[in-house]
Amino acid sequence: MTSKLFCVAVACALLATARAASAEDFKAGDIVISRPWSRATPAGAQVGAGYLVVENRGSLPDRFLGGSVEAATGFELHDIVLEGGIMKMRQLTGIDLPPGSSIEAKPGGLHIMFVGLLHPLAAEEKVRGALQFEHAGRIEVEFKVIGMGARPPGGGD
Repeated sequence: MTSKLFCVAVACALLATARAASAEDFKAGDIVISRPWSRATPAGAQVGAGYLVVENRGSLPDRFLGGSVEAATGFELHDIVLEGGIMKMRQLTGIDLPPGSSIEAKPGGLHIMFVGLLHPLAAEEKVRGALQFEHAGRIEVEFKVIGMGARPPGGGD
């Protein structure tokens, strides 16, 4: 009897852990968004940045087209490229997501720009927004704002 209770307790703990681990995931169809975050911005800043992981868990391609956030008037997809030995930021019109692929938007590479901030982004704030995909449609998300020097969610930079 004790071993059955132990197994039930372990199963409950595993379910609770799985639920907590996916608490930051947002999903529509086969597209899964995880760890959306941003950094706090100084007073007067006109732009902020968003970072996340996008996975296409399906068997058909999709395309990340853009989105919006409540904290800004504009939303742009950007990448950092090396041109003539100089790092430059370029705006993208979309990002292809082949079946079974994932992309990570992170500092120093692919990222989202929140343009025309309506107010500074503050640590511990949650910025509500929506991402738009060609096939999966609209996915509502919340970007967790972390302090300027804080480690990003998931331990990345």
